[in-house]
Amino acid sequence: MTERTTLARPYAEAVFRLARERKTLKAWSEMLQLAAAVAADPKITALIDNPRVPRNRFVDFFLDVGGKKLDQDAANLVRLLSDNHRLALLPEIAALYEALRAQAENRVEAEVVSAAAINETQLKDIAAALKKRLGRDIDLHTRIDPSLVGGIVIRAGDLVIDGSVQGKLRLLATHLNR
Repeated sequence: MTERTTLARPYAEAVFRLARERKTLKAWSEMLQLAAAVAADPKITALIDNPRVPRNRFVDFFLDVGGKKLDQDAANLVRLLSDNHRLALLPEIAALYEALRAQAENRVEAEVVSAAAINETQLKDIAAALKKRLGRDIDLHTRIDPSLVGGIVIRAGDLVIDGSVQGKLRLLATHLNR
């Protein structure tokens, strides 16, 4: 676990508890994603810890960029993070929050990487098999990577299933080199 993740975890957990109490999990996802995108912007990053920029003016600017999409609670989070010099942690906070939300909603994000496009029927079959194996709802995302040559690689949480030609060739090379 990285230091940034360790620093971000208490904030993500606090936001998650607040969102769950108020039944605003989805709204907080959207607000955190927006705030994380703003905080990750190179122009904003340059200003976050710039001592020549007064904190209150920077926070006002940050909140103006977020506009009405950030509610009062999100604005308070931004102020708190700024006061604690943790505003740059917003991308990690958003990622940790999403992991907590997925766990609470009994779902897992899964990525299917393939050498060529996969049709809808195949994607449904993959999602059904993953749901059966993991016992959770699956949010499936796809990506094409021609370097795989053929087959697919599935990543769902800690689970990695490498059924690609490239992966099989690596495995074969490992066995041959023993």
